[in-house]
Amino acid sequence: HRRFDYRPKTDPYCQARYTFCPTGSAIPVMKEKDVIEVYRLQAPVWEFKYGDLLGHLKIMHDAVGFKSSLTGKNYTMEWYELFQLGNCTFPHLRPGMDAPFWCNQGAACFYEGIDDAHWKENGTLVHVTTISGTMFNEMAKWVKYDNETGIYYETWTVQASPDKQSTVWFDSYECSKFILRTYQKLTDLGAVFKKIQTNYTSIILFSGEPVYLGNETSIFGPLGNKTLAAAIRDFYYPFKPHRTVGGFLVDLLKIIDRVILNHQFYLFYNLEYWFLPMKFPYVKIVYEEVPLPIGSKTSFGV
Repeated sequence: HRRFDYRPKTDPYCQARYTFCPTGSAIPVMKEKDVIEVYRLQAPVWEFKYGDLLGHLKIMHDAVGFKSSLTGKNYTMEWYELFQLGNCTFPHLRPGMDAPFWCNQGAACFYEGIDDAHWKENGTLVHVTTISGTMFNEMAKWVKYDNETGIYYETWTVQASPDKQSTVWFDSYECSKFILRTYQKLTDLGAVFKKIQTNYTSIILFSGEPVYLGNETSIFGPLGNKTLAAAIRDFYYPFKPHRTVGGFLVDLLKIIDRVILNHQFYLFYNLEYWFLPMKFPYVKIVYEEVPLPIGSKTSFGV
């Protein structure tokens, strides 16, 4: 996943149904001698709206919590889409614009408090390590860098087969990956994590070797490939939001025809388009263990 030099301004066309990070605040500077407990947080996606519904499918959202021993204050940090998941996964086909239009930025959100009920009721709230104030402050600097350079949400993991050793063509870039990067940074700073099982959700597409197609300019620009441009727009059209059940079912049949019967998928990744020759089982949601990182205590250690 590519890093960028800066975060571009979002286009006013991109609108979120739910406000991004509504109570967000700056990350505080902790006293060096503070002892801070770190918590693994996980709950079903859209738990606030659908309860445990997506939890049954193991579609989970991840975050990390902190508790200061000096102040007693709790904090939550997470990373998610600015304009909801659908906008990050599929583009808009806007009238008068040849190229698909993407609202696919993601960002970190930090706020005071941990909503115990939200994480405990259908998910996880468990203590995983303890760090010093110095380590927390170093982590905060890294979060700022990570947030300014890793700016686009990517829903899909793309790999060659369900085999655990299979080639990963493209890795996802979503909430769980941010948490895993945070844990690794804390380990690099000297944190020692408990030995507990930690699982994360991945939505995987299965594909043969991807074919590079080009970027927005080379495909949709004045000298672009009009046939390819039309094929990409045609592919994305059935994924638009639906107002009627009938319209959804018609487009669902088109999606099945393209992806499963004709083995076609167009992926937008790092501002470039790729063709995926899809393979059985085509798409799968997995909830697999990714162990907590292993490190050794350093001078930063508590």
